[in-house]
Amino acid sequence: MTELLVKLFVKNKDDIEDRAVRTSYGSLSGIVGIICNVLLFALKLIIGIIINSVSVMADGFNNLSDAASSVISFIGVKLAGRPADKEHPFGHGRLEYITALAVSFLILQVAFTLFKSSFKKVLNPEAVIFNPILLGILVLSILVKVWLMVFNRKLGKKIKSTVMLAAAADSMGDILVTSVTVISAIIAGLTGWKIDGYMGIVVSIFVMLSGIRIVKDTLEPLLGQAVDRELYKKLSSFVENYPGIVGTHDLIIHSYGPSHRMATIHAEVPNDIDFEMAHETIDKIERDVLEIMDIFLVIHMDPIEMNDAMVIEKRDMVTHIIRSLDEKASIHDFRVVNGEFQINLIFDLVIPHAYTIEDEQRLLKKIVDEVRKHDTRYNCVITLENSYIAEE
Repeated sequence: MTELLVKLFVKNKDDIEDRAVRTSYGSLSGIVGIICNVLLFALKLIIGIIINSVSVMADGFNNLSDAASSVISFIGVKLAGRPADKEHPFGHGRLEYITALAVSFLILQVAFTLFKSSFKKVLNPEAVIFNPILLGILVLSILVKVWLMVFNRKLGKKIKSTVMLAAAADSMGDILVTSVTVISAIIAGLTGWKIDGYMGIVVSIFVMLSGIRIVKDTLEPLLGQAVDRELYKKLSSFVENYPGIVGTHDLIIHSYGPSHRMATIHAEVPNDIDFEMAHETIDKIERDVLEIMDIFLVIHMDPIEMNDAMVIEKRDMVTHIIRSLDEKASIHDFRVVNGEFQINLIFDLVIPHAYTIEDEQRLLKKIVDEVRKHDTRYNCVITLENSYIAEE
């Protein structure tokens, strides 16, 4: 079924790097999610009214919140595809995040309302009418959610979309919630226990958690996220494969929407390279990254010493010392300034985010002590940095 829908509604379905193709995948996911969740909401609302079950109605409103999320995904994909204009030179991609944030608060409002209704049901329990036919419809809704989960997971993995993978995870949660609702109805039918209100509270709490998760997922790209390690490896390897590029560091990626990204990176080049040749290479890399990876890349050139044996020896010495103290630490922009009584070793030191100020000072002291064991004239001039790459 998934392959059929993709074949019918996504042109050039295998060209997943193309922005229009990704938009088509996102639109398909959003529309399918809206249709499935609205139908489930209507069915569960009717069922809940007929059998007088607040947990069933609560589960239906959870489907309505899922439909709202699908609407946001659909609208967001469309708005993200709008071209840049004079007021928004980086496009309109972040409108998806902003709109999702507004809807997430509506979802939380629904959750609080359902919690209130369920709590009243706990205080004043009412009988739940056990109806095997209606119970069967709930089981059918579980099957629909299983298909929707597989559908979104498959599309999400194909185009590497965190939004679709999150939708798949949300469907899994719905499967568990509806299963609990079915169990509640069965228990009530077999034992007469009025646990419907308690189950409604469970469902409302789940909706609250879903709303909070959406808020968190929406705020993260707006606040600025660390660079995904897979994307870091892909982009840095792409740049380093060009002739004249020795290495890279300080990759920063700014997201202006799922398909609108701007990045900066420092490319290390030999300090004796022809400037015009290096500039031509940098220009070509930037154009190729934009065309192939759809990322607007700006490259800063860092000249490094490749021929001076003395500088290379000292750089290797410092690198070895730092790696022995902390494998997660690294250096770049290493320079040497020689003097008669003092030799300055100048470099940037990248340390994990988990370091406290005390940890930083302790590491700096150890580095200085170890370096001076080689030569008391060595003076370390260190600039501390944190990596922009997501830590494992």
